[in-house]
Amino acid sequence: MKTAIILGATGVTGGVLLQKLLTDSRYDIIKIFSRNSVGFSHPKIQEYLIDMLQLENYKANFMGDHVFCCIGTTNTKTPDKDLYRKIDYGIPVTAAKLCKENNISTFIVISALGANTKSTIFYNRIKEEMEESVLALGILKTHIMQPSLIGGKREEKRAGEYFFKQVMKIINPILIGSLKKYRSIFPETIAAAMIYIANTDFEKTQILSDEIKEIAKENNF
Repeated sequence: MKTAIILGATGVTGGVLLQKLLTDSRYDIIKIFSRNSVGFSHPKIQEYLIDMLQLENYKANFMGDHVFCCIGTTNTKTPDKDLYRKIDYGIPVTAAKLCKENNISTFIVISALGANTKSTIFYNRIKEEMEESVLALGILKTHIMQPSLIGGKREEKRAGEYFFKQVMKIINPILIGSLKKYRSIFPETIAAAMIYIANTDFEKTQILSDEIKEIAKENNF
C-alpha cells in the first residue's frame, strides 16, 4: 500500500486527482497539504492546513511514496508578481526539495505547455524556471506535465479563461498534426495520466499535452 501527497487538492485538477486516488486500492493514505480544507473527510485523508509558503517547516509530515504537485495561481488571483513567483515557483521547488531530503523517489508536477524562460509572458517564464530547478535536484522519477489550456468548471470566475475555453471548443477539431498538442485538455485526463505514470516505469520526463491524452487513452482512462 502507498501514501500519496497532493499539493493543490482544492484546485480543479488536484480535486479530480484526489477523487481518483481515494478510489484507487493501491493507496491507503492521501496526505493533503493546503491552505484551505477540501471540505470533506475520508478514512484515507490526512489533511495539513498550513501556510504553503512555509512548506519547508513540515518536513517531518512530508513523508510518502508519490508526490503530486498541482499548485498554480493566476494573474487575477495574484497580481503581485513577487507573490506569484513564490506560489508557482517556490512551492513546487520546495516540495521537490523535501522529496529529495525525505528520499521520496516520485515527484510529478503540473507545469504548462508554453513554459519558456525566454517568453515575454511572465507565467511561461516562471514555469520553465520551476521545471529547471526541479530537474536539477535529480529525483529518480521526476515527471513534468505540460498541459495546454485546462478545461473544466472552476468555482472562481475567470472571464478571460472562460472566453478562451469557448474559443478552444471551436478550434480544437482543426488543430491537427504538430498543432494537436495545443488542443485543450480536461483535468480528468491529466489526473489519470499522473496516476498511471506514478505507478509504472514510465521514463519520459517532460510530457506534452497531446502525450498526456495518449497515455490516458491507451490505458482506458
